Amino acid sequence: MKSMVIAIGGNLLIKDAQYMNASDQYAGVVDTINMLQADVDKAKNLLKISYSQHVGPEDTERGEKELSVLLADLRPGFRMLTDLSALESMDLACVPHINNLMDLCNEKGVEMIVRVIPDPHKDIGLNIMSLFHYSRRVRMVTCESLAEAMNILAE
Repeated sequence: MKSMVIAIGGNLLIKDAQYMNASDQYAGVVDTINMLQADVDKAKNLLKISYSQHVGPEDTERGEKELSVLLADLRPGFRMLTDLSALESMDLACVPHINNLMDLCNEKGVEMIVRVIPDPHKDIGLNIMSLFHYSRRVRMVTCESLAEAMNILAE
């Protein structure tokens, strides 16, 4: 199975900076968390997108640009898995970029979209936006768990 992974955005985590001197604060940068990660599985003709932590417009803007490149590796009729399991919040300013991504996927010929939204409060309006950006032929399924989503994609 050949796939391509991109990770977009990131927040730096700093260990208790208020208790550190300046040089230790710089050394205290311990990790980068990717807010948007995309993976293309060419063999399965599948695009997987995961959102995590707090996603800002800079993340979705970069994502829109990078994902348009990844879509070139997919054939019409591809499926998309969108996982919001690790999402804490998404800035309202992300909406235009998500709308553009939906339009790109629709133009490329997405056939099925499976979303993982374990907490209904994390639904950022994707279902409503989908009405305006995907054709009626696109099948959409919302799941509470990644395991449920993977079962649907295996059908």
